[in-house]
Amino acid sequence: MDTELLEKTARELVAPGRGILAADESNGTMSSRLEAVGVEPSPETRRAYRANIFSTPEYESAISGVILFDETIRQTMDDGKPIPEYLASRGIHPGIKVDTGAKELAHHSGEKVTEGLDGLRERCMEYFALGARFAKWRAVIRIGDGIPSEANISTNAHALARYAAICQEQGLVPIIEPEVLMDGDHNSQTCFDVTARILDATFAECEIQGVHIPGALLKPNMVLPGKSCEDQGTREKAAQMTVDCLTAHVPHELPGIVFLSGGQSDEDATAHLNLMNSMAVEHPWELSYSYGRALLAHALQTWASGSNGDSQSAFAHRAAMNSLARSGDWSSELEI
Repeated sequence: MDTELLEKTARELVAPGRGILAADESNGTMSSRLEAVGVEPSPETRRAYRANIFSTPEYESAISGVILFDETIRQTMDDGKPIPEYLASRGIHPGIKVDTGAKELAHHSGEKVTEGLDGLRERCMEYFALGARFAKWRAVIRIGDGIPSEANISTNAHALARYAAICQEQGLVPIIEPEVLMDGDHNSQTCFDVTARILDATFAECEIQGVHIPGALLKPNMVLPGKSCEDQGTREKAAQMTVDCLTAHVPHELPGIVFLSGGQSDEDATAHLNLMNSMAVEHPWELSYSYGRALLAHALQTWASGSNGDSQSAFAHRAAMNSLARSGDWSSELEI
């Protein structure tokens, strides 16, 4: 394990003002999104859309890495250059989603465990050769009546740790993503408590598996009430509870936290990050972003209408807004 390389890559991914673009939707998910905006899905339309986004002018100051799907890492830009090679030429680290999806957890109705450990070492070797320098594995934790169970927490924590160890062995910085979903009517305190449980379990497993924490990143949910909760609280409350939870349950030697947007609106995701970075405290890690829809939702709609340039402008704007949130310099007046 090359710890120096891992630490260097991790630090670069959370460099000041920069964050990660999550463009790792599965073929099925990306096809559904294309259909929703009136585009016939195919390998070519998925490629063309993403190549247009990746070729946006001058977004390197806001984007340090791009998470790709297996299909995308093997595709090319319009001029035939491999996508990973193109991204690297612009100072952007190519990344790769390596899990194979969340499946039903045996004997635990309504709960899922993420699979993909079989053959992971070999896949990581291939992805590194294709140009990837970091990876992502997502676990999903749902809050409901009697859930999450200890089985759900422990199986996902163990899988995340094993994934992280294998990635580091092969030179890939692992992004560890235990997502507590916003589905449900639970309140903020319940989200806080469940998030704390999965973080504690995950990092305990990481210690057992020998994961090098300074060469890894965390992609957590923010502490938010469920979508159906009557009390949605304030942005300030969400930011404070999120920081409090992470400070108490995430190792301080971790170089950075790259939040998922998790169903928030574009502006909410930016505002929450901005509030966290505006606090009059020095956080032990960089607080950044790894957004997908919160960076690309409007860009996809615009691209579908036939305007490549306007689509790139929409993406560049959202990237710039989140870049400002990295230093607490965003304000709603900057939105268009």
